[in-house]
Amino acid sequence: MPDLTKLAGPLDVGGVRLRNRVFLAPMSGITDEPFRQRAHAHGAGLVVTEMVASGELAKGRAGFNLRIRHSGLPVHMVQLAGREAMHMAEGARIAAGEGADIIDINMGCPAKKVTGGYAGSALMLDLDHALSLIDAVVGAVEVPVTVKMRLGWDEGALNAPMLARRAEQAGVSMVTVHGRTRCQFYQGKADWRAIARVKEAVSIPVVANGDVSSPAEAADILDQSGADAVMIGRAHYGAPWIAGGIAAAATGEATPNMPRDSTAVADYIVAHYEDMLALYGAESGLRQARKHLGWYLDRHAGGVADDSRKAILTAFEPARVIALLRDVFSRDPQPLNLRSAA
Repeated sequence: MPDLTKLAGPLDVGGVRLRNRVFLAPMSGITDEPFRQRAHAHGAGLVVTEMVASGELAKGRAGFNLRIRHSGLPVHMVQLAGREAMHMAEGARIAAGEGADIIDINMGCPAKKVTGGYAGSALMLDLDHALSLIDAVVGAVEVPVTVKMRLGWDEGALNAPMLARRAEQAGVSMVTVHGRTRCQFYQGKADWRAIARVKEAVSIPVVANGDVSSPAEAADILDQSGADAVMIGRAHYGAPWIAGGIAAAATGEATPNMPRDSTAVADYIVAHYEDMLALYGAESGLRQARKHLGWYLDRHAGGVADDSRKAILTAFEPARVIALLRDVFSRDPQPLNLRSAA
């Protein structure tokens, strides 16, 4: 069995105590309030809001308050993205005013619409500018500030250790490193050993991220990187319990609040769907929920007929979507793919 014991212990981040060391990664358009609440209920040690554009937040753009709203969880962590120090500082102040316990700065997003605006991982091309944003955020709030980054822009500029070291000197309390460069996007295999160079460069906690979806992979990434914690993103598609399941495996316990049969899974999905409708309103919530419904069907109802799947993902009446979901899971119960649930 892999050694998972390190993951079970608490972690202190700038005075904020986290219950374990298996985290849900911030994912744009995914880790909204309903998703974070579920991941936390299943035992994730930390959950993070989806990336919030600091400029839009600072300007008071409608809807952005929902992304930073406190959801009642013990630790509220907000991730900000941007390229202007003034906006990053103001965004951090607004988030802290809404109850954020930790502010994370996004320096790792590879999306062209983000890097094209010289934010996200594009900041790793200019560490002096990146540090000006860190200084602005650290100076604006009293809560701990963290940074999420990649290994570098490309293989010729693997400067994550330098960025992490300068970030620590600027007052950052923790860094998370995705084991790919920006130019790799999500291709190939994350380089877990490369994260070790960041761990060697700093004394603050380092979180390893990239290609983890099971207890064995969590143990391996810790072993190869020497990191203090693990952050998991895409493995949560259709399975908000993955981080909690790995944390539970570290203590030999069962994952809390797990659906264990097809009827319970249907109830779970419907509740998630209804929470999204309540948060966003029926029209917007229906659209935003479709990706989640697709992932749930892929993972737990792989044998669903194409016409049933299409009907669920294209219907405009919430009652019909719910009826179709329940029908899929009651008519021909599917074996559940509850990976990392035990």
